[in-house]
Amino acid sequence: MTRPNVHAVHRSWEREYPVVERAEGIYLFDREGKRYIDGSGGSAVVTAIGHGIDDVPQAMYAQAKKFSFSPAHAFTHAPMLDLADLVVDLAPGELKGNSRVWFTCTGTDATDDAVRLARQYWVEQGKPGKYQVISRWQGFHGNSISAAGYSGLVARRKLFLPMFVESPHIPPAFCYHCPFELTFPSCKLKCARALETAIRQQGAENVAAFIAEPVVGASLGAVPAPQGYFETVREICDRYEILFIADEVMTGWGRTGAMWGIEHSGVTPDILASAKGITSGYTPLALVIARDDVWAVLEKAHSPFRAGHTFNANAVSCAGAIAAIRYLVDHHLMQNALERGLQAQAGLRGIMDHHSIVGDVRGLGLMFGLEYVRNRETREPFPPELRVSARIDQAAMRLGLVTYPCSGAVEGVLGDMTLFAPPLVITAAEMNELLAILDRAIAEVEAKLPTD
Repeated sequence: MTRPNVHAVHRSWEREYPVVERAEGIYLFDREGKRYIDGSGGSAVVTAIGHGIDDVPQAMYAQAKKFSFSPAHAFTHAPMLDLADLVVDLAPGELKGNSRVWFTCTGTDATDDAVRLARQYWVEQGKPGKYQVISRWQGFHGNSISAAGYSGLVARRKLFLPMFVESPHIPPAFCYHCPFELTFPSCKLKCARALETAIRQQGAENVAAFIAEPVVGASLGAVPAPQGYFETVREICDRYEILFIADEVMTGWGRTGAMWGIEHSGVTPDILASAKGITSGYTPLALVIARDDVWAVLEKAHSPFRAGHTFNANAVSCAGAIAAIRYLVDHHLMQNALERGLQAQAGLRGIMDHHSIVGDVRGLGLMFGLEYVRNRETREPFPPELRVSARIDQAAMRLGLVTYPCSGAVEGVLGDMTLFAPPLVITAAEMNELLAILDRAIAEVEAKLPTD
């Protein structure tokens, strides 16, 4: 173990971190040789094709031997061009074959640049008043000051709130804790229709885009939208001339059993932001895909896209991404995500049957989660001082399973969840191992909780 407060700054000042030494498949190994299941897929929902796949580092090494970096203001390069072709060929719905791709570094960069693109698109069309970005409470779109402003994760917003250019928020599509206290489908998707209300309140002439995650990850623990939600959103955006941005940073690259999470709804976004699984964590890379006619507005105005970083479209990262995507497709990992996802849902319901603190099981493909409640009938959350999801995470870690604890599902401040996103190569036997460890971790914590 190593304490975080020596020279390197870690996420926690108190936690003792094992030193990871190597990784293979779904497993991580520390210096002492202890094995852990990578149940969170990194921090989080990153590791798609699994650890230790030689194809990716070999492709990166081959590119690095040619050249590792080039001045973007002076050159393009083959890995970027080839990756753009591959991405457009795999893009969802009407974006397939009808889009262009911008490469950047992180998921936060991708959502930030997607918003920048939406803004510039309207300015170049002579509508500079369209600047607002509507998002959802309990949504998360990145950790920069700008991205946190249009995110809805209360805990990560609070400290920096005075610095934001504030954005309008609407309630989340979250049936388990419906913000309107209604029931699907008799609710008639009031959560989706709230977008129209917000647009009318702000004035459509002031709204540039609506951004949403197909499955809400970091703040809600794998909550998919109800059937018909994104179809309604798409119709509202079209009616009021609002661009729809799909945040696929977590849900892209086969995670949900489709290449893109939004594909489950049959809806095509105008702009799509993605990262994480594009390289499966072997190297940082992110992207923005947008309809060809969106980019054409900038091109016609002779207005270069007003975004970019030094390491955008890094050649070594692009080469690694091509190898990772080809491995994902060639080994049919989306189908495995579907099958193992169904196995996970069944196993979690079994855990729910004999642990009363488990209130909900949810997810899509290999992005799934649990919510822990004090009272299953009323769905009352535990008091935050009990730190239920954090304690389950710690118990699981001792038993050899890495989880991703979440909080804030209820009104942004209450609620305990665990998010899972194991590598897409996970087998049926390995999934059973993950579920068995989780069962033991929940039992250990449940036995120590106070009883009313």
